[in-house]
Amino acid sequence: MSSVLVAPSLLACDLARVSEEVCDVVAGGADRLHFDVMDGVFVPNLTFGPGLCAAVRRHTVLPLDVHLMVADPTPLVEPFAAAGANLLSVHVETVTHLERTLRRVRELGIRPGVALNPATSLAVLDEVWPWIDFVLLMTVNPGFGGQSLIPSCLDKLGRLHRLASERGWPGEIAVDGGVEAGNAGELRRLGADVLVAGTAVFGQSDRRGAIAALRGESR
Repeated sequence: MSSVLVAPSLLACDLARVSEEVCDVVAGGADRLHFDVMDGVFVPNLTFGPGLCAAVRRHTVLPLDVHLMVADPTPLVEPFAAAGANLLSVHVETVTHLERTLRRVRELGIRPGVALNPATSLAVLDEVWPWIDFVLLMTVNPGFGGQSLIPSCLDKLGRLHRLASERGWPGEIAVDGGVEAGNAGELRRLGADVLVAGTAVFGQSDRRGAIAALRGESR
């Protein structure tokens, strides 16, 4: 089994030193960078937009993973494509014409994905498997960093992994929310391909060691 990918979330970085923070985690072995885009409507917080994505793009060739936690994600697809995003997920709870939006994401050369809140049923995936390259499984209620993983989401991750395997779906399962070295092993065992981590990486002085710990490697 290949090593899990680690995607540090810029929500937890020092935004006054974003270029240094990005370079630090890139040098520390990050596989991709995660952008939590919030609009203050779908979730109770406001973060950043395509401008930060474009700025970070100038500092790294790593894939940029954009998570749109917004009430109306469709108008943001093209601006983030222009800013250099490589992966983009939308919440199934927010898109009326989900297939159309996912198709547009792919047309723009970006890998499309869907994000599922903790209380959202896996059944919503039945109609979109052919259109997605990854599922972003939220293991906290989105809106704020630094939360603890909701334990019931572990069972949901296992069920998602089984569903994907039964279908022969070749995409990735990413986990976002409360990910830390203490639960990373269980998440990997249950089928996570990608671990999105904020404070577990940016809250540590040794970023290389933090990323290695999430992968289950010795520091």
